[in-house]
Amino acid sequence: MKAAIIGEHGVEVGDVAKPEPQPNEVLTKTVACGLNRADVLMAAGAFGGVSSGAGTVVGMEWAGQVESVGADVKNFSPGDRVMCAGGGGYAEYAVSDYGRTMKIPSADISYEQAATLPIALQTMHNAIVTRGRLKKGESVLIQGASSGVGLMAMQIARYMGAGQVFGTSSNEGRRSRLAEFGADAALDPKDPSWVDAVLAATGGEGVDLIVDQVSGPVANQNLAATKVLGRIVNVGRLGGGMAEFNFDLHALRRIEYIGVTFRTRSPEEIRSLVAAVERDLGAAIKEGMLSLPIDKVFALSEASSALSYMEANQHFGKIVLKV
Repeated sequence: MKAAIIGEHGVEVGDVAKPEPQPNEVLTKTVACGLNRADVLMAAGAFGGVSSGAGTVVGMEWAGQVESVGADVKNFSPGDRVMCAGGGGYAEYAVSDYGRTMKIPSADISYEQAATLPIALQTMHNAIVTRGRLKKGESVLIQGASSGVGLMAMQIARYMGAGQVFGTSSNEGRRSRLAEFGADAALDPKDPSWVDAVLAATGGEGVDLIVDQVSGPVANQNLAATKVLGRIVNVGRLGGGMAEFNFDLHALRRIEYIGVTFRTRSPEEIRSLVAAVERDLGAAIKEGMLSLPIDKVFALSEASSALSYMEANQHFGKIVLKV
């Protein structure tokens, strides 16, 4: 089968063996794949220490039709329309654990649209609802809100009953569109006055919850913008993985600082996480209330160009590969 693999000179499309599903896996005939920033890092061999050497098939999320299932899989059958997360997605066929496979809940959702959803839904439901423990009426700030995952975060926060939703983006054009996805206020994280704006909008208290995809230069600003007994959930480090940290302010405000990643979760943890997404957000997904804009579609044969386009960081929403 054709797949986008890491070669000596970057990502190349070549022939690899068609995967066989293990007892816990679903084999999908891929129709579309969503791109993620981690794919760029993996292609460069730099994704958080995860091995991604020559011959590795790139891709973390995809959508298509079930081809076959492993012996232990009970809830999926050949022909089911599904969206999946895992590894090896940029290919004509891909396997996923049954716990990271979700049925596309409506015929109105295209495969291209479905391929944009798994990572964003799973990451941000976990950050906002499970780990962030958002309560109705609470205020939320999303750092890096103009990314695909960030756009989903604002929608989930709004759907789950957030009172005020703030989003940040350093790009003026993208920042101007955050209101379309649920932001009450769109802030520039490079403008030091953004913290003052948050405090002014929250009666001087700060927000209840920050979901941070940036880290680095905004770490201490986040502390200043979080209310006493608030929470910060760190899901990404687009601005840098190291920074000074104001431990005194952290202690003074008694902020709960929570780090999350999929890389150290067990299969059982991930299955539980995805089940929670379907429980809390299934109706909204079916009704099209949680969706992401598609910036550009590339063919599988153009995978390298698609990754370069993502690395240039001029897109808004998701980039999709059509298989």
